[in-house]
Amino acid sequence: MNSILDFRPSLAKQINEVAEVAGYLWQKGWAERNGGNITINITDIIDGEIKKMPAISDNIPIGRALAHLKGCYFFCKGTNLRMRDLARNPMENGSIIRILDDCSNYVIIADRPVKPTSEIASHLSIHNYLIGKGSNYKAVLHTHPIDLVAMSHNPAFLKKDVLTNLLWSMIPETRAFCPRGLGIIPYALPSSFELADATIRELDEYDVVMWEKHGVTSVSENIMEAFDMVDTLSKSAQIYIAAKSMGFEPQGMTNEQLYEMKTAFNLPK
Repeated sequence: MNSILDFRPSLAKQINEVAEVAGYLWQKGWAERNGGNITINITDIIDGEIKKMPAISDNIPIGRALAHLKGCYFFCKGTNLRMRDLARNPMENGSIIRILDDCSNYVIIADRPVKPTSEIASHLSIHNYLIGKGSNYKAVLHTHPIDLVAMSHNPAFLKKDVLTNLLWSMIPETRAFCPRGLGIIPYALPSSFELADATIRELDEYDVVMWEKHGVTSVSENIMEAFDMVDTLSKSAQIYIAAKSMGFEPQGMTNEQLYEMKTAFNLPK
């Protein structure tokens, strides 16, 4: 069976990066069963032949109009499908969708009629927000890091920037590679527009946000960078948890040391 990826190296590269990250998520234990979602905006590498491709699905409602997505194309992990399978066969466990001109519906165009992630409302709302603000971010990742989700069960960590500053202080790389920190979103029903809208509000200030007792969502220029930020935050969480398991409160970097990092590397916060 021919694939839309055939003879399209730029598109194949991006889809293969999604597959690579999907494998990392599974290996880390962050993607139980069908847990987690990935979408990437591929509009800028869509050629004329793809634009003429017929739909292989009925029109599927988004649930709201997203004006900035008119004519956009996305690769999406399939709903109720596993990251470990996406890693092996991305075009059998994900699909490419086209947003219709009404900005309220989409169709699947390739390779199979795999319905996108159940969090598609959140993901497309985030992409709409990113395009609207002129961002060059193309990737949205949602996953379930064990250590970060565990920390979200402590109410003390849910106050603004408490967890950001704690995780920054565990190792200098976290301050450097996740410079906008970690936003916090109180628990909301998965797949809801309430959760989507809360995420968008936090993304005005952060590139990674915690969905309390659920997981994290990150946005970046590409899927690898979106993964790297979560991976770095998770490393800090592991350092903190390891120190606590040894019976002591980790000292962490001082405010002066964190400020030194900010000024030395011209960090945003």
